[in-house]
Amino acid sequence: MASSNISIFQSKKLSLFLNISFLFLLSVFLKTHLFPSNSSLLHLSLGTRTISPVSNPLFLRSIGTDGCTGLQNYQDNEYKCLYVKTHIGCRPKGYISYLQFFYCNFGQFPFLGHVVLLLWLLVLFYLLGNTAANYFCSSLESLSKLMKLSPIIAGVTLLSLGNGASDVFASIVSFTRSGSGDVGLNSVLGGAFFISSVVVGIISILISSRHISVDKSSFIRDVIFSLFSLFSLLLIIAIGKINLWGAICFASIYFVYVFTVSATHFFCRNEGTSNSNQDTGEIAIPLLGSVDDEKPILVEKTDLEEQLQIPSFLHLNSSTCYYFTNILHVLELPLQLPRRLTIPVVSEESWSKPYAVISVTLAPLLLAAISNTQRENVGLRSSLVTYLTAGLIGMVFGNLAFVTTKKSSPPKRCLFPWLAGGFLMSVTWTYIIAEELVSLLLSIGHIIGINPSILGLTVLAWGNSLGDLIANTAMAINGGTDGVQIAISGCYAGPLFNVLMGIGLSLVLSSWSVYPSSFVIPTDPSLYETVGFLIGGLLWALVILPKKNMRLDRFLGGGLLTIYVCFLFLRLARALGLLNLHGTSFKL
Repeated sequence: MASSNISIFQSKKLSLFLNISFLFLLSVFLKTHLFPSNSSLLHLSLGTRTISPVSNPLFLRSIGTDGCTGLQNYQDNEYKCLYVKTHIGCRPKGYISYLQFFYCNFGQFPFLGHVVLLLWLLVLFYLLGNTAANYFCSSLESLSKLMKLSPIIAGVTLLSLGNGASDVFASIVSFTRSGSGDVGLNSVLGGAFFISSVVVGIISILISSRHISVDKSSFIRDVIFSLFSLFSLLLIIAIGKINLWGAICFASIYFVYVFTVSATHFFCRNEGTSNSNQDTGEIAIPLLGSVDDEKPILVEKTDLEEQLQIPSFLHLNSSTCYYFTNILHVLELPLQLPRRLTIPVVSEESWSKPYAVISVTLAPLLLAAISNTQRENVGLRSSLVTYLTAGLIGMVFGNLAFVTTKKSSPPKRCLFPWLAGGFLMSVTWTYIIAEELVSLLLSIGHIIGINPSILGLTVLAWGNSLGDLIANTAMAINGGTDGVQIAISGCYAGPLFNVLMGIGLSLVLSSWSVYPSSFVIPTDPSLYETVGFLIGGLLWALVILPKKNMRLDRFLGGGLLTIYVCFLFLRLARALGLLNLHGTSFKL
């Protein structure tokens, strides 16, 4: 109980830190954009000296080049600022021009600029994970109960979607919006490699003394499907292009996997005894146990959070406690309030009629805003019509919600529209955050002179996989034999979903946009190495585990960690220019 109190208090401190950081970043952004000062610490001296592009031949030669790679050819921060303002390839892929913000406001003080971008990166990672955990997954779980899906179907579809939402949307954004599909490919493959090698390796080492074996049939099934999907992806990369039907076939591999898992589950349940049903049916479900196992923890956290609104070491009188509690609530609002006002929530513990009415009223307006930003060359008249239509729909939904709901409890009937709306808006927010995260990583890659795909392979992949590392490791340590089985199944079924759905849906959408032509796969020779090392890790586990009677031990874990460290060393060495394979270096 004490450890739970400490962990929750630490999470609250993290939330407060990120909210305060967001307020700081917002104030810096407003200061540099709305109130520029010629003598300010954060203002570049462009306003005091006129720069003409004609005066720099290098600038003229690079203005027509593709991308933003010519940025590193300049040493003068003023020319860099002018370059990112005028060069088409440096235009933002999201909603904020990070390159212009960095070079035009922090050009003389790059350390401050790096600190600001790092804080914003942490905030985006927090928002991405928090949105998936608090809104996306809860909507999926409620939809699963409402549609009365069997646990096995829910485990390999909705739950996998909830766990892999950040990877899937980051991949889709990188293909469809940023024009840098290699970032999406590397982030998904990097996350899959991290989970199947590092997470499995750590779990194997930590529980090696307990001599726990995992289910052989489930493990072999998941690894075989993973290998087949990776070989298919390798073939697509080798061909260099894919049409719409090929992309649909690649994504459909996951539905074949779902059918196989479901058929195996029902066959074992019908053919076995009640005892064998319990041993085989539950073990064969990837990720399933995490739903029931985590519920008591979530309830306990909810109760403890009410007790930990004020740290126990602060002995204040009732009046001071009241004001202190209100201050804490206000500080937690900046990152929470925008999503709370646009995502309908109908759970018992989070129900609020005012929030529900406001969320269904504002949700269409947010969708209209996103629609206008996604379209190109949108006229003022068309944009105004979209907003007016969305506002009218929102007013109708808001009035219906006000009339049909109670203040004391969430609605019990007609839940599907509420859950579908919550699911849609959580997807919308996840997409917005993922789009901005990919845009920020691309900008950071240009700033520090490293190919953005390296950041996708490391920073983005690690950030999206951190939750899997913590959850699966904790489940394996504390959940006994079943917990280990669930954790190992999650380490293979989750990445399989991310590869087939994340990359598969990205390829489907990209090939659809150029139909009937074929979509050209981003050229990145290092993808062969990434897929090759990932396949090597899977083959290592596939060979070693059966020889060890399916027992997880230090030999298996050490081998997986060694494979990942070797791969990481190779990629980072190439990014830093220490290695030059395929006739090119990835250092910009």
